[in-house]
Amino acid sequence: MALSLEEARHALRERQGLGARYDCEEAPASDLSLARLGTAYFARKLNELTDAQLDLPSRLPNWSRRHLIADICYQARRLARLMEAARQGRSEERLDEPDAQIEDVDFGASLPARALRNLFYHAQIHLNVEWRDLDAAGWQASIRSLRGDVVAIRQTPIMRAQAIWVAAVNLGNGASARDFPQALVRRLGEGSGPAAK
Repeated sequence: MALSLEEARHALRERQGLGARYDCEEAPASDLSLARLGTAYFARKLNELTDAQLDLPSRLPNWSRRHLIADICYQARRLARLMEAARQGRSEERLDEPDAQIEDVDFGASLPARALRNLFYHAQIHLNVEWRDLDAAGWQASIRSLRGDVVAIRQTPIMRAQAIWVAAVNLGNGASARDFPQALVRRLGEGSGPAAK
C-alpha cells in the first residue's frame, strides 16, 4: 500500500531523527512536492541524453536542448535568490557578485556538457535548500526581482513546478504531458502562478 505524501513525510522524519532539517509547517507542501517531483523527472530525462544529444534541437523554436537546460537552470537560480532575500528579510533580489552570476542563456548553452549538467544539479540543490530553510514569515513575503516584478514567495514552488515539467517535455526525448501529476494538470488548467522563465 502506497503512503500518502503526509505519511511518507512523517516516516522520513522518524528515520532521520532530530538533527535533520525540514520544510517549515507553513510552506506550501503540495506545491513543493510538485516542484520536487518535476525536478526528479527532468533530471531523469536529462540523464537519458548523451552529451552529443544535448546539441540537438529542443521542441522550442531556435533553441537546442542546451539552451533549454541553461534556461531552466537560471530560473532555479533566480528563484533561489528570491528565496534568499525573503529568508534574510530583504525586499529585493540582488546579485552579490554580478561578474560571477552570468545568466545569459546563450552563454549557458555554450558550457561543456559536464558543466551544464553540474549547473542543473547545483541550481536545483540551492533552490531546494532555500525552500527548506525558509521560515513562516519568509513564506508570506513578496520580493521585487531584478526584472522589476514583485513575486509572492509562496508562488515560487508552483512557478518552478510548471516550468520544470513543461521543460522536461520540451527536451524532446520522450517526456509527455501525460506523465504530469493530476494536481499539476489542475493547477495548469486554473492558470495559477505564472510559469516563470
